[in-house]
Amino acid sequence: MPEILRLRLQGVSKSYGSLRANDKIDLDIKPGSIHAVLGENGAGKSTLMKLIFGLLQPDEGDMFLDGIPIRWQSPEQARAYGIAMVFQHFALFESLSVAENVWLGMAKHWTLAAVSTALETLAHQYGLAVDPNALVHRLSVGERQRVEIARGLLARPRVMILDEPTSVLSPQAAKALFAMLRTLASEGCSVIYISHKLHEIRELCDDCTVLRQGRVTGRVDPRRCNDEQLSALMIGGAPPPLVRAKRDSAAALFAVDALSVPAIDEASERLNAVSFELMPGEILGIAGVSGNGQGLLLDMLAGEPSDDSRLMRRVAGHIRFQGRAIETLGVRSRRRLGIIAVPAERLGRATVPELSLADNMFLLDESDAWQLDHRKLRDAAQAVIADFSVKAPGPEALASDLSGGNLQKFIMGRALRSAPKVLLVSQPTWGVDVGASAQIRQQLLALRDAGAAILVISEELDELFQIADRFHVMYAGHLSAPILREDATLELIGQWMGGSWLLAQQAPSVAGAARRVHH
Repeated sequence: MPEILRLRLQGVSKSYGSLRANDKIDLDIKPGSIHAVLGENGAGKSTLMKLIFGLLQPDEGDMFLDGIPIRWQSPEQARAYGIAMVFQHFALFESLSVAENVWLGMAKHWTLAAVSTALETLAHQYGLAVDPNALVHRLSVGERQRVEIARGLLARPRVMILDEPTSVLSPQAAKALFAMLRTLASEGCSVIYISHKLHEIRELCDDCTVLRQGRVTGRVDPRRCNDEQLSALMIGGAPPPLVRAKRDSAAALFAVDALSVPAIDEASERLNAVSFELMPGEILGIAGVSGNGQGLLLDMLAGEPSDDSRLMRRVAGHIRFQGRAIETLGVRSRRRLGIIAVPAERLGRATVPELSLADNMFLLDESDAWQLDHRKLRDAAQAVIADFSVKAPGPEALASDLSGGNLQKFIMGRALRSAPKVLLVSQPTWGVDVGASAQIRQQLLALRDAGAAILVISEELDELFQIADRFHVMYAGHLSAPILREDATLELIGQWMGGSWLLAQQAPSVAGAARRVHH
């Protein structure tokens, strides 16, 4: 007798007007399996997951859960039948505590006290440590992700969908997540895993369905494939190798000297005498687990003031551009100097969700010639859409209507198009497929080769090893000594992300590497 599949989709299609997002999709998920759904940005992955989770209803086709026909009318109905989803963009109320956020998504018989107790149990069962009493707005991105996963686990799901779950995790934290997912699968839960990190899919998943342009292009065992084979199924071929020019030494274009910012409370980020130099024609990478001060550092470098005036009066240190102190200048003044910052938060920080792509172009340009010139805004947005293969109906599309990966391509394309002298960017390829990631990284290298100074904050170590000339690591508001790319290893930087560099920097090998940088 054939095994009953946990989840089965047959001939499922979904269209948005003339756009065929899913075209007769077949998907078979076995009980207790970890099944990857792989595809480039705009391939139809998000739409398919929304159909499974009840956010959308299919135009045609059939869906079955444990052999029983299903057609959800809402996410609440899907959750009641054991479907849980952790979105790439978190859905949390920032003014509420962790326990309160989780409680709001639970069935009515749950009490707040019961939720708090269950969260503590999850911490022991799966190693998913979250403080039930912590306020969400004080949490790092990685901690918020754990809240979303915990909320899904408390529903005891039969199917758990995770969308880019390791985008903000260190290699060690990702391994811990993998161990948790394997435990979950061993208990009979089926995991649908969406990621653009091919090595993760090959390491974790036992099955993989590949989508391209809304259709299934293959189903493979990823453990028997290499990155090139998966990439060919996803985008039609391997991305081109990155090309970089040799960098000549030069004086610092941008420098930070003993920048210190106190924490508002125990859960807040802080900076402790952070110092570094950024040279023209250089990409300087800063690695670190989210929440160790990187977000605060980017805000200070971009000129974004805190809403706490007492805190700002206690900021110490200097930020210099071409030798000039600029720490008193605001965002607008720094942009006019050619200093452009790209935050990690796509919606609400990098873009206004309710505005069109054309209107969002206006946010990054400070020249008076652009004011109210809607034609130039539309033309500029269209150029970014074309140059970076952003899948959007056109410049009038709302930022909130784009998939996460396509919005990221638009944001990075907008920043690169402005040809900054100094580019400060956090998570440049977060949620972007392998082909678009290669394009963005090559564009960053081209900007570097043209003489720009670039600071890249990223938890994606493979990315930093591909593009950075030097590394620092942030931990608890402290910045490590610099290390050249050729002296670094994934294992070493991963250990530093956990704080071991505070001891390791005293070791002769690391001290020698630091001396090589300074000489």
